[in-house]
Amino acid sequence: MIVDENSNPFELGCATEVFGLRRPELGFRPYEFGLCAARPRTLMRDGFFTLTGVAGLALADAADTVIVPNRPDTWVARRAAVLDAVRRAHERGARLIGFCSGAFTLAEAGVLDGRRATAHWQWADEFRSRFPAVRLEPDVLFVDDGDILTSAGSAAALDLGLHVVRRDFGVEVAASVSRRLVFAAHRDGGQRQFVERPVPEVRDESLGPLLAWAKERLDGPLSVASLAARAGVSQATLHRRFRAQLGTTPLAWLTGERVAYACRLIERGEARLDVVARRSGLGTAANLRTRMRSQTGLSPSEYRGRFGPGRAGRDRSQL
Repeated sequence: MIVDENSNPFELGCATEVFGLRRPELGFRPYEFGLCAARPRTLMRDGFFTLTGVAGLALADAADTVIVPNRPDTWVARRAAVLDAVRRAHERGARLIGFCSGAFTLAEAGVLDGRRATAHWQWADEFRSRFPAVRLEPDVLFVDDGDILTSAGSAAALDLGLHVVRRDFGVEVAASVSRRLVFAAHRDGGQRQFVERPVPEVRDESLGPLLAWAKERLDGPLSVASLAARAGVSQATLHRRFRAQLGTTPLAWLTGERVAYACRLIERGEARLDVVARRSGLGTAANLRTRMRSQTGLSPSEYRGRFGPGRAGRDRSQL
């Protein structure tokens, strides 16, 4: 991860938590993580503290994944040395990640032209005016455009970080990391950045108990109607609550949970697609293939080859 003058400590902390900590419970170390900067002393956001003792930018030249710096003063040009490091990383095929205003760093380096990206909603107009060649998607949590990934502000850095872990090592490893973070294992990148959370006037309308109940019954005939019946509300009311609290629909949430469970079954060694489809509630092997391809970009067989027993990346580490 590159840090630069006035970088945000929060996203630095998110990256360290997701990629930098040892994970003895996994039995292997998913990543080798390091910090680097253009100068020996880097003053962090608003002068909160000065970062010293980190490597120079040469560290980024050897990394498989480079997280670029983000900062609140988006109008201030990034250091030329930092932009050059980003360009070199892109040219040699490294994966690039921009948290929050990190999209400005990527765009300023010229690697986002013609590409999809997102950033914090409050900077959408500025970003569009400065970088019209970038296909900005301002109302989502994160964008995975292959070798360049960007996230919206604050907690969306954790969403994107866990998405990267899931992409690299599968659902089981990502779920383990999320449990350590006490954070949702998966929020789809297409969810809205700003989710209204109305305060209940009389009774608790949290979806938590309903979601927990549904997750225990994914192999059953769950439907939006049955979820609404369990919650004791109409389907229209259930849709409103899902939109307000999760930024998605009941059906999309249910399908996502079933695909995630199917992935876990495959990772644990279940090779029979009809069994995976039945136990995850996806019904048929054909529907399983369609849904997995849509949500993970992989067919069941491709997912097994990448994340099946003994193949979940346990023999490799990434910087």
